[in-house]
Amino acid sequence: MKKTVFFIGLIFILLLSACSNKEGQVELLDQPYSKTEFLMGTVVTLKVYDKGKERAIDKSFDRIKTLAAEITTSDAGKSEIDKVNQNAGIKSVEVTPDMFYLVKEGIRYSKASLGDFDITVGPLTDLWHIGFPDAKKPTEAEIKQVLPLIDYKKVEMDEVNQTIYLPEKGMALDLGGIAKGYIADEVNKVMKKQGVTSAIIDLGGNIFVRGDNPKGGDWTIGIQNPFEARGKSIGKLPGSDVSVVTSGIYERYLELDGVKYHHILSPFTGYPFNNELAGVSIVSKKSIDGDGLSTAVFIKGVKGGMDYVDTFPDVEAIFVTKDKKVYVTDGLKDQFKLTDKSFKMAELDEKGAE
Repeated sequence: MKKTVFFIGLIFILLLSACSNKEGQVELLDQPYSKTEFLMGTVVTLKVYDKGKERAIDKSFDRIKTLAAEITTSDAGKSEIDKVNQNAGIKSVEVTPDMFYLVKEGIRYSKASLGDFDITVGPLTDLWHIGFPDAKKPTEAEIKQVLPLIDYKKVEMDEVNQTIYLPEKGMALDLGGIAKGYIADEVNKVMKKQGVTSAIIDLGGNIFVRGDNPKGGDWTIGIQNPFEARGKSIGKLPGSDVSVVTSGIYERYLELDGVKYHHILSPFTGYPFNNELAGVSIVSKKSIDGDGLSTAVFIKGVKGGMDYVDTFPDVEAIFVTKDKKVYVTDGLKDQFKLTDKSFKMAELDEKGAE
C-alpha cells in the first residue's frame, strides 16, 4: 500500500491510499493545492484537496493576515494588542470584534484553569523572552517585580464600547496561548464558506483536519515524540473535522550551563513549570479549545490534567511523561495506537497513581 506522508509542525498526518471516490461525491485530488508562508513567527501551511477550490487558500491567507495584524505583537508596535499593552494604566482602547472576542475567551480559559493559564502573563514572557536571540534567565528580583502585574481578573472589558483596559502600568496581554487556535478555527470557517470538504490547516503545529481524507476515510494523525525532531511520532489516532494541539518542553527553551528552561512559565512562581510531563496533545472539535487548554493541562500534570480535561465536553488528551509513559483520556483508549516500543501505555488508579 502506498503512503503519502505530510510532516506538519508538532504532529504529522498520514494519508493512506485506498479506492477512488464514489460516484457523485466531490472530486478530490491526490496532490493538493498547497501554499506555505512564514507568518506570526511560524510556518503556516494550508492544503486543499477539492478540485477547483484553489482560491480558498488565498482567501484563507487573507483572513490569517488580517487577524495577525490585530491580535499578535509586532516589532512596529502597531497591532491592536500592542496598543492595549502600550496604554496599560493610561486609557482603555477600542478594539475589533475579533480582538474583543479573543481576549474574552482568554479570560474564560484563565478563570477555568484557576490562573495556571493567564493571558496577562506578558510581563513574564517578555522578561524571559525564550525563543528569541536575547532570551535570558531573569534575576529573582526582576521576577518578583513583574509577578504582581499578572492577574487576568484585573482586565476591564466594556461590551458596549468594545474597549479593553489594563489598569496598571506595565501590565501586558499575551495571546500566544490561544491566538493560533482561534485563527485555525477562522480559517476552517473560510474554507467551509468556500465549499472545501477536504483540507489540512497547519499553523505552526496547531493542526485542524477538515472533512475526510481524499480517499473517503479518517485522517491518521501521528502524535509527536517529545524527545525527537518534528515528524517523529510515538503513536497515531484517526480523526476528521478535528484539531490536535501539542504543548511540550521540547518546543522552545533556553539552555544555560547545561540546564534547559522551557517556555511554559508559571504565573505564580515566574519560572518554568517542572513536573513529570514532556508533552501534552489536546484533541478537540475547536482549535481554540486545544490551544487554550494545552498549556493549562500541561501545567497540571497527568492526574490534574486528566481531571481538568474531563470537565470539557468533546475534548480528549494524550500525556507523555519524561520517563516515556503515555496516558490517554477515556475517549481515546480505543482510538490511540502506540507505535514506538520505547514508550509504554500507562493508567492511573483512583488515587492518581500508576
